[in-house]
Amino acid sequence: MNLADFLFYVFAVITLVSAFFVVTFKNIIYSAYSLMLTFLGVAGIYVLLGADFIAIVQVIVYVGGILILILFGVMLTNKIQNVPIKTEASFIIPASITIGAFGGILVSTFINTRWKSMPAELANSTLSDVGHLLMNEYILIFELLGILLLVALVGAASIARKQ
Repeated sequence: MNLADFLFYVFAVITLVSAFFVVTFKNIIYSAYSLMLTFLGVAGIYVLLGADFIAIVQVIVYVGGILILILFGVMLTNKIQNVPIKTEASFIIPASITIGAFGGILVSTFINTRWKSMPAELANSTLSDVGHLLMNEYILIFELLGILLLVALVGAASIARKQ
């Protein structure tokens, strides 16, 4: 057994044990910290597989972003009860229009571009090649996803603000 095999087993054990603790802990804060170890273990496996871009994205997005959001959300809202949820037609209609427009743009992009060849192009690429493809070939999709995230952020802020 060489070093790469040993490291794979170490990361696999870390991932599996911490994922087990995510499910079994009764305290949600402890579960969130176990989830962080699970994400880091998966990122370690990605590094061993040579997928450096996916490993970096795993750490930045999941560990750095989503997990911190979960922790802040749990810590700030654990005493809030009976929150009214707004489901009026004035909120549903703009959301439906936005989702429909974004879905139409995605479908037309899938049909009219070389999207099917993207995994083959990215199979043997480095981080700079992925950045080059995102900023040249797939800039429209990249910008549309940024706009969708902005719309989601504005929607979340308007829902969260106090009356």
